[in-house]
Amino acid sequence: MTAELPGEGSAAPDFELPSDDGQQIRLSSLKGKWVVLFFYPKALTPGCTTEACGFRDAYAELQDLGAEVLGLSHDPIPKLQKFREKNGLTFPLLSDVEHEATTAYGVYGLKKFMGREYMGIKRTTFLIDPEGRIAKVWKQVRVKDHVDEVLSELKGRRAG
Repeated sequence: MTAELPGEGSAAPDFELPSDDGQQIRLSSLKGKWVVLFFYPKALTPGCTTEACGFRDAYAELQDLGAEVLGLSHDPIPKLQKFREKNGLTFPLLSDVEHEATTAYGVYGLKKFMGREYMGIKRTTFLIDPEGRIAKVWKQVRVKDHVDEVLSELKGRRAG
């Protein structure tokens, strides 16, 4: 059962999940900051590594713009810790093994790959404003240039 993707302007569904550093992170505790929440299918795979490393490389600039970055997948904490260590990731990686947040955000659903159908995370990024509302949604993210798109959107909103 796939939930609807929350639209731009709607309240971001709140969640509390464990992160790879042993903390529990509640989205609503980040109110007052911009949040880049990116959902990725699987840690330690090529596309997800490229995407996460892009956010790592832009992390200081994103923070300078008042944003926090959260990566979210169904991977268990030990795998997320390995992902962070192997790639020098600098932002929290959240583990949603029960599929609660991915379902609330409408990014968990039927996928097709090489003629096979399965349930999984559809690569999606949400930009959440300081009031906790969804400012922008990127669906079916293409990893190449994605971080630049997020930076450009955030800069435009910060200037406006």
